[in-house]
Amino acid sequence: MKSPPSRSTPLRLTLFALATALLAACASQPKPLQGEFSQITPREAAETDRTGAAVRWGGRIVDVEPQPNRTCFEMISTRLNVHGRPYWATDDVGGRFIACRDGFYDPALFEKNREVTFTGRIDGYENRRIGEYDYRFPRVAADVVYLWPVRERVDVVTRPAPWPWWGWW
Repeated sequence: MKSPPSRSTPLRLTLFALATALLAACASQPKPLQGEFSQITPREAAETDRTGAAVRWGGRIVDVEPQPNRTCFEMISTRLNVHGRPYWATDDVGGRFIACRDGFYDPALFEKNREVTFTGRIDGYENRRIGEYDYRFPRVAADVVYLWPVRERVDVVTRPAPWPWWGWW
């Protein structure tokens, strides 16, 4: 005679699914990029004073400026994907920003157009010119400088079977 299923089985399955989902959520970003951050873009930060806000911003390098005790990066910002990597789906960018971090970051490695994600706090603003245009850059005191590997471009070519009878087995 078979015993009836336990009432705790659906509860166990639910707890197992919840635990799995929580572990997957934690593993979605590299550890240095995890945390709670303000959902403000560099463009929005430039329009209002958001000094002190914790941010996670990323994009492509426009310029790298090694200074005596730190390195500053001029960046063009875009949205980040679930892993925290810059996501370039459209030409809709989130503005520009400057991120500075103590130490030397080699411009030969951190070259123009490389993808970088920063975490830190907005510690002020700088007015600079882009061509003849005056632009207000939010400046981030970076805690983390995360350089992403270069994306390999792969062209995928698919061809239909040349004859309808190929591949039917």
